[in-house]
Amino acid sequence: MTLEPHRTDTEDQHPSARPILVLYAHPSPDRSEVNRHLAEAATSIPGVNLVDLYGEYPDYGIDVDREQARLLAHEVIVFLHPLYWYSTPAILKEWQDLVLEHGFAYGTEGTALHGKVFFSALTAGGPELAYRAEGFHHFSIRELLNPLEQSAHLCGMVYLPPFALFSARTAVEEGRLDAHILEWVDLLKALRDDRLDISRAQQLPKLNGELSALIRQE
Repeated sequence: MTLEPHRTDTEDQHPSARPILVLYAHPSPDRSEVNRHLAEAATSIPGVNLVDLYGEYPDYGIDVDREQARLLAHEVIVFLHPLYWYSTPAILKEWQDLVLEHGFAYGTEGTALHGKVFFSALTAGGPELAYRAEGFHHFSIRELLNPLEQSAHLCGMVYLPPFALFSARTAVEEGRLDAHILEWVDLLKALRDDRLDISRAQQLPKLNGELSALIRQE
């Protein structure tokens, strides 16, 4: 798959938008059955800027100044990725290690990200029932992402639970992908237009499933 080049930080913004930055990380996008479709859908929404991290930094040579400027220019930050070993693909960890510097993202002088909204949009191969205390993976999907949640808190960000698709490998054949993409688009537009009930959303184990109850109509 070849994504359209990411938009610049000032391009094609919605007039009343909270600009959204989607950091897309999939090391084998041509093999992706779900994430590449979510990425393509995000690029079609005014006010949403998508960056394909593996496409932009194939050698992992992340431009810290550029990435920090992107963070400053957006009010909502999203990680879009498959769940790899209960975490993100490697380039997103590298991005965090380099970009979220002391004095910028945290520390006494590190207030650049305060108040910005953050969440992870992910796909998981296993069924949702496997992600619970008595399930195969022993923890809920939100619990497994506790390091991301704590990182967001350390940076003064507003953390939302993940937007998750389970049993992702069978989503296409089971006809679940289209509905998931529609929810994804609705979520991004609601965040852009400040129509998502943030306080209620923060209490949930995941964003999707009850999304319609969290969105105020236009």
